[in-house]
Amino acid sequence: MKVEYEQQIIEFHVEYGQRRKLSIHIDSTGLIIDKAPNHTSEDVVMSAVKQQGHKILKQLQEIAKARETSPTKEYQDQGKFLHLGKYYFLHELIETKDLNEDELKLRLKKFYFASCKRVVGERIQIYQQQLKVKPKSIEIVESRTKWGSCSSDKHLTFNYRLAMAPIEVIDYVIIHELCHLTHMNHDRSFWRRVGSVMPDYKDKEEFLARYGQAMTL
Repeated sequence: MKVEYEQQIIEFHVEYGQRRKLSIHIDSTGLIIDKAPNHTSEDVVMSAVKQQGHKILKQLQEIAKARETSPTKEYQDQGKFLHLGKYYFLHELIETKDLNEDELKLRLKKFYFASCKRVVGERIQIYQQQLKVKPKSIEIVESRTKWGSCSSDKHLTFNYRLAMAPIEVIDYVIIHELCHLTHMNHDRSFWRRVGSVMPDYKDKEEFLARYGQAMTL
């Protein structure tokens, strides 16, 4: 869902459940989740986001600033980088001989793109059969705010940085986006469908919220 506040668009997801109060959460990537009691109207949800619009925008600015000031990666043989949930020396992931820093960055990014494409391509076959859905297309992209997305025309995208996450976390993002092929909103039916395939999906969400900041170049 989206609301406009001070000429800026705030995009957020709604998660319904058995709770007494409505609350708004923002994870380390800037993903906004409005957790609302069952049967809360769309107007009430949107109004709550607008009421906290100033606070939300301020927090998003702080997240963006934190990204800009994150520790510099060491692009050398002994520099360590995440791949599928584990740290590796740079030379274990790519060829580093006779390459300068810019060349190493470019080669490492290409490595992650290729790895993400391969892993997503393999894992999505499992879950699209289980969920009995099939996307029209799949693309690996670079994004600062989203791990994955599903368009209304059934086009799925996945952030190349997912190649840094453990397989089970990648599986969660795949399941999440595949479920959007039949449930475009984050309503109760959507989360029930996600939970039917991955009951501990909240643990995966927590991992991305906690460690997503480290999954970057």
